[in-house]
Amino acid sequence: MSIHIIVDGYNLIRQSKSFRRLDQQSLELGRDALIESLAKYKRLKSHKITVVFDGAHAPYLAPSRDRVKGIRILFSRSGESADSVIIRMARTEREKALVVSSDQEVARSSEAFGAATISAEGFENKIALAVELGGDAIERDEAEGWKPTTKKKGPSRRLPKRKRRNRTKIKKL
Repeated sequence: MSIHIIVDGYNLIRQSKSFRRLDQQSLELGRDALIESLAKYKRLKSHKITVVFDGAHAPYLAPSRDRVKGIRILFSRSGESADSVIIRMARTEREKALVVSSDQEVARSSEAFGAATISAEGFENKIALAVELGGDAIERDEAEGWKPTTKKKGPSRRLPKRKRRNRTKIKKL
């Protein structure tokens, strides 16, 4: 099952130390740096990635939908927030979606529809690690595989199914 990563663009930019510095210089610099970073990540992993930005800060005469380096870019319409667009996409994608946002309301609403969530900081760390290692970590994780053990885990220690699915999706990053 492929994952559709839905990124809350300005949330990730403002939570990140490196993107925030560029964002303070120019909103467009922050957006471009985020898209470039996601494009590098997409070259390593073939996940579908959509970045959603608030339309109020959209470049003048910019299309509401665009595709740059394989990354789908959406700007919300006027009077609509990026959060509502992300929640609507999570409702449509359900289990296929992984929502990247540190906004608790967006995360809870997305989880209610079955989408997995990860914080902006956690996702940025995953991207940085994957780009730095150039995909080597991916192969190492798959090579380790499952190791048999005699240690028993009862149902009381087992995470709920939704959290196990969330963990599985995040491991695929």
